[in-house]
Amino acid sequence: MQPTQDTRFDTARLRLDRLEPGDADRLFAYRGDDAVARYQGWKPANVTEATAFIAGQQRVPFGTKDAWCQLAVRDRVTGELVGDLGVHFPASTDDAIEFGVSLRPDQQGRGYAREAMAAMLDLAFGDWGYRRSVGSVDPRNVASIALLRSLGFREEARHVESYFFRGEWVDDVIYAMLAREWRPG
Repeated sequence: MQPTQDTRFDTARLRLDRLEPGDADRLFAYRGDDAVARYQGWKPANVTEATAFIAGQQRVPFGTKDAWCQLAVRDRVTGELVGDLGVHFPASTDDAIEFGVSLRPDQQGRGYAREAMAAMLDLAFGDWGYRRSVGSVDPRNVASIALLRSLGFREEARHVESYFFRGEWVDDVIYAMLAREWRPG
């Protein structure tokens, strides 16, 4: 079963749903922060770019093959935006699904990234029928590596100086997990 555009997922503390135009100021506030954006492929220059990003995401049906779909990560009770989670849906369930998560600095260290990722892995390996998930990480991003390892991902490859990112050649470490390796809960 593939995901649908009308998307909302609840966890114990979080609600994952589509980004809305009203999220632009908050999205820019943390995604535009150098510390948050250090290892991210996208950093908005201003609120206008954040607004355009949200508008673009609203035109992409959730679950579109070979597309990144960004979800808001919200406090389940208040609805406050605490971060966002990207899902790259490959062309086929035989290919690996990929996730990326960013949180506001004041919301980091509370287990929200792990909770959101675990919910997505439950769906990816369950209802959505994917057999493999991967994560591509700059090896200097120790927080993301710790997150992936805590979820059960294993390091599969290290590509030395494999891409040019923000003025320098950087390594890329690939983490992966098979559906049979996932331990929900």
